[in-house]
Amino acid sequence: MTFGLDGLETRPSQTWGSIRLVPLVRDEPVPGLRLHRVAFEEPVSVVDVGDGTAYASYIPHAFVARWDGGDQTPGASYGASLLERDTAPAPERMPIRTVRRMARKAGKDRLRFLPLHLAVEGYLALHFGGPTIAWEEWSRKAITQGLSPRAEAAYLGHRVRGLEDALRVFEIHPGQCGVLVYVADALASAFVVPHPDDYRALHATLVEDMFGETVYLHGLLAARTGDVSAGIDDAQIRSLADLRTAADLSRAEWAAFHDGVMARWLFDERATYRSVQRLRGFRLTRFLPSFEIKRENHIGEAIADEDGRLAYLKTFRLSESQIRRGHLLNSLAEHDWRLADAAAAMHVTEANLALRIDRAGYGNLLRRDVLDMYRARARRGETYRPRPPGGPAGGGAVT
Repeated sequence: MTFGLDGLETRPSQTWGSIRLVPLVRDEPVPGLRLHRVAFEEPVSVVDVGDGTAYASYIPHAFVARWDGGDQTPGASYGASLLERDTAPAPERMPIRTVRRMARKAGKDRLRFLPLHLAVEGYLALHFGGPTIAWEEWSRKAITQGLSPRAEAAYLGHRVRGLEDALRVFEIHPGQCGVLVYVADALASAFVVPHPDDYRALHATLVEDMFGETVYLHGLLAARTGDVSAGIDDAQIRSLADLRTAADLSRAEWAAFHDGVMARWLFDERATYRSVQRLRGFRLTRFLPSFEIKRENHIGEAIADEDGRLAYLKTFRLSESQIRRGHLLNSLAEHDWRLADAAAAMHVTEANLALRIDRAGYGNLLRRDVLDMYRARARRGETYRPRPPGGPAGGGAVT
């Protein structure tokens, strides 16, 4: 299943310093689904994701998706809980919350899930098992434990300069069901809900969302947003009707520019999707990008109906280092974790690839003596030369 912003109209952006918020408006809410927030007293949570694997993160709240049978009246859910047990606070440790699953049915008409953490856990689980074949280059730890433990850093929206002020002072449009957040005109996050009342209730939760390193650094730089408005030629305005026509044209031009240029990398044509839960015609899905380097890559999660109409969306922009790690792991997996073949496909030497693995934080997956050998080769100036047609499998010649 692929996603897009069909059914959502882009409205003119509002800017505050380096923050640009682009409203997304629906003509009609998505029927049959509502979202609301449930706050956690202990925001540090540990989730059992199966196979003995645990996911730990800062999780300030969960979202509850409630199926209302098509009724458009506001609905609320009470009494459902994700908790398996609570860990009592103690002076010498931080309180934590133990959660059974990322997404869990909490009744016949409710699904509780941890916003954005579905997507992040999917990224952390990328080729988590490590080498699928026990090639001699890999350490015993790589074969038996894979990439465990694996950690990534993120920043709360509170840390992104100007975001909290922007959310407090910006206008919420009639019919607004989503927003695209830019920091110094870098697309930071997309957030979509099924109903305008849901958006009004959840608008402020953006400051509790996770944002990537790139977004955080852009916020620290406090670079102002650029002027992307088309403007209106007042010399052509003779009446209110002329002004209305010009405003409609300007709004349409802005929407086309935004959707075709500013947000063009939000959805990756080569993204991979995994269905997490299904309930009453809706599907909760998380997705990973193609990890193409030197461009934006966003991970995310979505709820869509049977017709593919987007009801819920939340995304996270990966940093350059996270993109490189994803690209590296995908390249190794595509070549069955054989260094020689992966290096040839990437047009680098085996030594260069081994050092990339080390710099990415995965050096402990390689045997220590093998990594030392590749370091010595790199110091000797080993270079890559393409393998001639019909040459031996496994990589290029070296000098």
